[in-house]
Amino acid sequence: MAIIKPSIPKGTRDFSASEMVKRNHIFNTISAVFKKYGYQEIQTPTMENLSTLTGKYGDEGDKLIFKVLNSGDFLSSVPTDKLEARNSQSLTSDISEKALRYDLTVPFARYVVMHRNEISFPFKRFQIQPVWRADRPQKGRYREFYQCDADVVGSESLINEAEFVLIYHEALSKLGLKDFTVKINNRKILSGIAEIIGKPELIIDMTVAIDKLDKIGFEGVTKELIERGFTESDIEVLKPIISLSGSNEEKLNKLRTVLSTSETGLKGISEIETIFSYINQLIPHTSYLIPLELDITLARGLNYYTGAIFEVKTNEVAMGSIGGGGRYDDLTGMFGLSDLTGVGISFGADRIYDVLEELKLFPESASESTRVLISNFDSAAENYALPLLQKLRNAGISAEIYPSSAKLKKQMSYADDKKIPFVILIGSEEMETGLLSLKNMKSGEQQKITAEQIISYLS
Repeated sequence: MAIIKPSIPKGTRDFSASEMVKRNHIFNTISAVFKKYGYQEIQTPTMENLSTLTGKYGDEGDKLIFKVLNSGDFLSSVPTDKLEARNSQSLTSDISEKALRYDLTVPFARYVVMHRNEISFPFKRFQIQPVWRADRPQKGRYREFYQCDADVVGSESLINEAEFVLIYHEALSKLGLKDFTVKINNRKILSGIAEIIGKPELIIDMTVAIDKLDKIGFEGVTKELIERGFTESDIEVLKPIISLSGSNEEKLNKLRTVLSTSETGLKGISEIETIFSYINQLIPHTSYLIPLELDITLARGLNYYTGAIFEVKTNEVAMGSIGGGGRYDDLTGMFGLSDLTGVGISFGADRIYDVLEELKLFPESASESTRVLISNFDSAAENYALPLLQKLRNAGISAEIYPSSAKLKKQMSYADDKKIPFVILIGSEEMETGLLSLKNMKSGEQQKITAEQIISYLS
């Protein structure tokens, strides 16, 4: 039998034990902040029905959904004319009924509709689960990655948006990030811009194009807008709007003048001002400043956003957004439950991991799995150590014993490799006196103390 070289699909990764400790540090930090603001955790399946996902992310998003082939002979029910046409797009609905989830928001909307008689509104939930996108892998962009989402449905209050800004600030600050920006915009402002240009029907084309401003520059955006049906005169109107500078207040004042004839655009401005007002009430000026920036080019090309939209970028590392979200009206309407508004945000856990790793921001404790190792020199020392091992664990201290008698150098190398900070050395003298040797692996210091003192010290 031929030997198969082990490999994994591009855009996916294995996570070592030390990496999992760090990842869980991120998940636990974000979860704690979500819970602090009243969000409860749920989970949804890895696979959804393909019909649940398609049509929710725009044409570009739909192309990135991983489809799952039907079980068995998936071609047997396909009409002959479709097979002969050899068009994979037209075959999809016949050979694939399921897909890997693209995000956590649409499955959440589906969950709300299915469980609407069991939950109380407004419903505040968070999810930390993997999602899949058939994207081209590159730095900071994977085909399988985790999202950390929080959403609230059944509430129109803009207090929710204000609190999401605070959640971003608190969670990222607790993870050690110091220089990041929470960007905010409103899809109603973008709709207002499309209105004054005279092309409201091209709102999606406009937002998809200007959302790429950071990547392709204004010339690239101009080219794409022309390809999508905009004229040179449209772009002349658009250029000063998307090039707005100054403080948030100055930008809003300029926008109010530009969008004076658009009721939709003015409503978007009013909503942004209300969110800013709530943030100022929640966080007094004497406390700390939230790094919040009104960015008119922020569009987040997803079709389902209808109000405020968010994106978070770190300024310390060259990386794409590490979070984003926004307000969506009637997303559940697609599943038969109309007029239920919602708003949500997501943390890009994998990108946050890369940022923390590059900046060396993981605490030392995030690389620990075991707090203390008990040495094992012979059967007598092993028998002496086993009751102590259980006492340590009962005290909530992660502990292990070296599983077989071995030379001290080998046991110390094991502790070093696992980054175990303490080792208890038990020889004949220690067993006779009851004073055990506790070695600090970082400093090299060693002290002789009782088992009870060791438990107290390590706790």
